[in-house]
Amino acid sequence: MTEPAVTEPAVAESPGSEPAVTDIATPGLLSAGWPAPAPGAAPLPRMVRRQAALELRTLARNGEQLLLTLIIPILLLIAFGHENLVSVGTSNRIGFVVPGILALAVLSTAFTGQAIGTGFERRYGVLKRLGATPLSRRGLIAAKTLTVLTVELGQFAIVLLIGALMGWRPAASLAAAVSVPLLLLAGTAAFSGLGLLLAGTLRAEATLAGANLLYLVMLGLGGVLFPLTKFPAAARPVLRLLPAGALSDGLRAVLAHSAGLPARDLLVLCAWAAVAIALAVRTFRWE
Repeated sequence: MTEPAVTEPAVAESPGSEPAVTDIATPGLLSAGWPAPAPGAAPLPRMVRRQAALELRTLARNGEQLLLTLIIPILLLIAFGHENLVSVGTSNRIGFVVPGILALAVLSTAFTGQAIGTGFERRYGVLKRLGATPLSRRGLIAAKTLTVLTVELGQFAIVLLIGALMGWRPAASLAAAVSVPLLLLAGTAAFSGLGLLLAGTLRAEATLAGANLLYLVMLGLGGVLFPLTKFPAAARPVLRLLPAGALSDGLRAVLAHSAGLPARDLLVLCAWAAVAIALAVRTFRWE
């Protein structure tokens, strides 16, 4: 390759005046002393952080998503923790309800809220404009997952505080300190991948209907508020393979029954996460 040619400055002279430089005088410097532009993409971690910060600001202005992600789990925690709406088959009612509400918070934020929000971003052309930037599909999915994790931290803190005020006393052990974050991270990855897979392939209206329908199905059949022992014995193994069933069962095993690492539930969540994220990255469409 040869070095680019340097344009000589154009000098305009008039009687009794100093020469005026109107073009680049030296390579790499503008006439005003500013450095020449250096186009190029920012590092991927920086792009992911900036996009996640934008997603958080957008979410903070969206009252409908905040209702879904925060208020509904809190109302269900208070209602099911105090009133005999359902029989949970155990004397420690609040010990059953709180882990289920933690699973519901992940389901609401990582799946339903994210799927609907991303679906309408596609419809309004927001993602089309992002597709013209250096941010890749992997970067967008990473930014949205980081946003979800940030929102969930706030949800968990509020749910745990309300649960403690209602008399909840979780099993404190080293296994719980390790297992609960692993289950929540794996559950977030699984539901986030499913939500983005839905939003990245269907129209916004279909995403809205499908996300709400699957939310209700997993709420009823995933062991979130109703024990899986209430269902026929033949259906229980299948229901435990659902991400909601694996997450709620795993959290209850650790927090209510002092069990060790629930390897089966964690493996189910990791399998859902791996498949859903791989499909989302492969099939996600910007418009």
